[in-house]
Amino acid sequence: MENFIDHYDAIVIGSGHAGSEACLALARLNKKTLLTTLNLDSIAFLACNPSIGGTAKGQLAGEIDALGGEMGINADKSLLQLRMLNSSKGPAVQSLRAQVDKVVYHNEMKHTIERQENLEVLQCEVSEILVEDGKVVGVVTSMGEKFSCSAVVVATGVYLNAKIIIGDFTKKTGPNGFEPSTMLTKSLMDLGIEIRRFKTGTPARVDAKSIDYSKFELQDGENLLYSFSPMSKKTKNKLPCYLGYTSTEMHDCIRENIDRAPLYSGKINGIGPRYCPSIEDKIMRFADKERHQLFLEPESALTDEVYVQGISSSMPSDVQRKMYRLIPGFENVKIMRFAYAIEYDCINATELKNNLESKHINGLFFAGQINGTSGYEEAGAQGLMAGINAERYIDNLPPFVLGRDQAYIGVLIDDLVTKDIIEPYRMMTSRAEYRLILRQDNVDMRLTELGREIGLVDDKRYKIFKKKLKNLDKINETLKTMCNPMKLKPLFEMKNENLPASGLTLKEVIRRNNINIYDVRDYFHVLEDMPENLLDYVNTETKYEGYIKRELEQIEKSKKMDNVKLPDIDYNELAGLRIEARQKLNKFKPSTLGQAKRVDGVSPSDISVLLVYLKMKNMI
Repeated sequence: MENFIDHYDAIVIGSGHAGSEACLALARLNKKTLLTTLNLDSIAFLACNPSIGGTAKGQLAGEIDALGGEMGINADKSLLQLRMLNSSKGPAVQSLRAQVDKVVYHNEMKHTIERQENLEVLQCEVSEILVEDGKVVGVVTSMGEKFSCSAVVVATGVYLNAKIIIGDFTKKTGPNGFEPSTMLTKSLMDLGIEIRRFKTGTPARVDAKSIDYSKFELQDGENLLYSFSPMSKKTKNKLPCYLGYTSTEMHDCIRENIDRAPLYSGKINGIGPRYCPSIEDKIMRFADKERHQLFLEPESALTDEVYVQGISSSMPSDVQRKMYRLIPGFENVKIMRFAYAIEYDCINATELKNNLESKHINGLFFAGQINGTSGYEEAGAQGLMAGINAERYIDNLPPFVLGRDQAYIGVLIDDLVTKDIIEPYRMMTSRAEYRLILRQDNVDMRLTELGREIGLVDDKRYKIFKKKLKNLDKINETLKTMCNPMKLKPLFEMKNENLPASGLTLKEVIRRNNINIYDVRDYFHVLEDMPENLLDYVNTETKYEGYIKRELEQIEKSKKMDNVKLPDIDYNELAGLRIEARQKLNKFKPSTLGQAKRVDGVSPSDISVLLVYLKMKNMI
């Protein structure tokens, strides 16, 4: 180890949501780990929206927790307000969303990392990744210090050659004025890794004292018996949010100054997220819309800064002052931090295996926004998986890969490594073909046993899970109780249900359209000692039993293709494949037939050609 300061099993570069989960997973799996960060004050920093969860993102946060990650616990610790989104819709699209205190969130995660055994933290800039004979051997810092290691997780977020843009003003800086990483991109390029340029943006932060809240609609949190983690104590909602709208006057102001918008003047070169456009982009794309929604979200109980969700912008500062004051309730608003766009370097994630390891460099893993994703939850999920798989690489264990039928995490990573992501990727329920299986209320049922097998689910968490299973058995046993028609008559009349000719079990009663598990509980005085979140779960499983069964049958069919391994093939030699399919398959090198089917540009006829080839080679 000549010239090396120290040796670590793994080094994690970057301390955002991906880096935080990766380093904790590695350390908890007994790997000596070094977390490097440009600034200790940026650990788990909520650079954009001070919230965790949301549609599909709530499932990701829950899945991270069920596997033994930290995001859900930390969100519960720093909670300001909690809501279940889409509660009036079907269970497949319901998701938890927490407004969190960004100061508390950062401090709690930083403290958790500092107290973690096997984990060291160093404020420095990594300038180079050292590779010998096709595998990682260490890193070099900008000060010339060298550290050797067996694996590296790159989780640099939006900091690689980051540049903020406000009108004509540009500055090489990361989010919130943190220093950017200016040296690592060259090292990645020297290693043959393709670099892309993406961009994202954030709204202004305004002074709460300057807002006329009487012109906004109060958005209180819900008194739910939920949390992201079963390890957390239930907490009360602490601060409200507010709903407001833009005005036609604001829209006119933006149109009058659109030539000064970097997005339209050509000042911005990076590709932005289609699903989270700036307000100037909204105004120009949806010209007929008279107003757009916005939400006022407190950044912390320790500051008067308010996040104006829905009004991301990169307009010049003078235009921002004018346009924000044209929002009803903002007539005298004072901007504390200007909105800005931020451009940054990221990689082409199709160069990664489905365990987030480079296809060309052993022991080099990537996680988070450097893979072209957008959002804290997407980053945290990748960080956790990269940390787990880095540990398994070090110990010569098979990769840990989640299927699309097991978790939103599986959908996320499968999409990243099989699809050419040309804009920041955001998780949505529509991306998951099995979303009725991948619900918010069953993340622990899907993943806790897997987390236990990996070694991240500790005894305390597992004891809580086993108690839930025990209660579930009691509920299901109670629901086997048979009731005769006469006993059911008052309930059925009250609920406008046709009385059956013969008896029904309580489970069959719940299947009736107008009756739910709470009606059964109250009418028969059963299950009164069971927690409501577990009753909700059983109610959903019972009501949707037929649909769930159908989805499980589809999953079994899909698994047959995912179980067919593909050898290292030169697809140019398969004459029956279309040219586009040959090019895409050679580029992505899918590991299974199912993965090949999901590659953009590969048709069903191409899959048929592959099946014939595999049969000829006696591979299936």
